Amino acid sequence: MRRVRPTVLSLALLALLALFVASPASADDTIKHPGDHPHYSVEVEPHLLLGWGGGWGGGVGLGGRFTIPVVDNGFVSTINNSVGVGFGLDVLWYNGCYYAGGGCTATGFDFPVVMQWNFFVAQRWSVFGEPGLVIYHNAWSCPGGNCPNFGNAETFVEPALFVGGRYHVSDSVALTMRIGFPSFSFGGSFFL
Repeated sequence: MRRVRPTVLSLALLALLALFVASPASADDTIKHPGDHPHYSVEVEPHLLLGWGGGWGGGVGLGGRFTIPVVDNGFVSTINNSVGVGFGLDVLWYNGCYYAGGGCTATGFDFPVVMQWNFFVAQRWSVFGEPGLVIYHNAWSCPGGNCPNFGNAETFVEPALFVGGRYHVSDSVALTMRIGFPSFSFGGSFFL
């Protein structure tokens, strides 16, 4: 059971996110000031998840990320950007999957390892892209223990791409949203 990446969906949501932050960015030239962003040793991000994918239908979950900054002035020295390495754990619970006539339940554990490239586009707004890898471990249960053509668990590694944005409440706290496959997350970022 392999997942198909919704690359088109991710790109469309990135475009939508760019339009969403374009309005504040036009009135604020923060992006033109390299280094004019919060400085921190680690970003801690607990979040809630809405999941989709595979044959499981919709799911809900909890997760968290830790991002360690590695380059304060990013890859483009003329704009306000930074680069970090992120690690995380997401747990998603699915009810009513499509296999074996429905009624299956599944639990997915996702372990992302990503490069987070941040762009500080306005005083209170930043956006980011996260290419990397995700280790997936999924376990499921079918009615009567009869899951057709596969066992009760699988573990695999796939490339990943997440995009997101933050509204910075202060230099140490932000509201963060992220979209990728197989989930959308919303939570808080704490810059320590």
